[in-house]
Amino acid sequence: MPVANYEQYCQMLEKASKEKFAFPAINVTSTSTANAALKAFSDMKSDGIIQVSTGGGQFASGQMHGDMALGAISIAQHVHLVAEKLNVCIALHTDHCHPDKVESFMIPLIEETEKRRAAGQPNLFNSHMFDGSELPLEQNIATSRELLERCAKSQIILEVETGVVGGEEDGVNNENTPADKLYTTPEEMVQIAKELNPLGKIMYAATFGNVHGVYKPGNVKLRPTILKDGQDAVEKELGKDDRHLLVFHGGSGSNLEEIHETLEYGVIKMNVDTDTQYAYTRPVVDHMFKYYDEVLKVEGEVGNKKRYDPRAWSKAAENGMTDRIIQSIKDLKSDGKSILA
Repeated sequence: MPVANYEQYCQMLEKASKEKFAFPAINVTSTSTANAALKAFSDMKSDGIIQVSTGGGQFASGQMHGDMALGAISIAQHVHLVAEKLNVCIALHTDHCHPDKVESFMIPLIEETEKRRAAGQPNLFNSHMFDGSELPLEQNIATSRELLERCAKSQIILEVETGVVGGEEDGVNNENTPADKLYTTPEEMVQIAKELNPLGKIMYAATFGNVHGVYKPGNVKLRPTILKDGQDAVEKELGKDDRHLLVFHGGSGSNLEEIHETLEYGVIKMNVDTDTQYAYTRPVVDHMFKYYDEVLKVEGEVGNKKRYDPRAWSKAAENGMTDRIIQSIKDLKSDGKSILA
């Protein structure tokens, strides 16, 4: 199945909202990590979202370029090709574009889709995230409006964020964020719906104590009722149709009960990155320790090509990442719920 078109993507998100499940949105940095995600979605008969961050795109373009937009385009083109062979719908998304990266990351990708549409080709990406949470709210909304108006013309969904996701990810450190900034208010959720919903379709990363990074279970202090209070306020003032399609960032360290509670309040997408990074790397470590004397040419020996061939350990890495994504698919209840089923 080709990468989802706009109508299919909307159908995916609305189905998740109605049936109270969410899609794992998997951050990838290479064709290898993208393949791991694609296999997990296909195996579990789950539609899914593959996303590229600014840092992921920069890495994917190679050290000779360091071009975040170029790398994102490369990964997206790979996913378009491989997804055609699958029996599920895959959507392509970009993650956390901060204001200082809009001109060098998001705009070139929107332009690429505009060029493709002018040539009768499908969109490159289905959605983009503008993370204006570091800006004053009015400025955040003003920039979001400009981007959404342009995205909507090309049937691109925009993800926005208010409040701040704590912790550190992709070189952006929010570990010292004041506690009150970690929680989106009902008033903000109403204002976002009122000002952005008339312009185009959005997803909304409202914050409720969630943080990026590595944490032991129980160390992340979430307040999922923040989401309920905000959704209730939106419905009361604007009506049920304006309730948000919510996004859960920073899920590492959250317990399953809290995750499931957020699904009740409208979370339809949960970003997964830290846990899959570890799941990809751990089998490589195991391989190197197990075959230490074969992957190295020590004491004049020649090693064992079958052990140091990158395909040997990268297959193990992909399998480890696939297994972890399958766990996320089950945790978020999207298994077997493809719109193509």
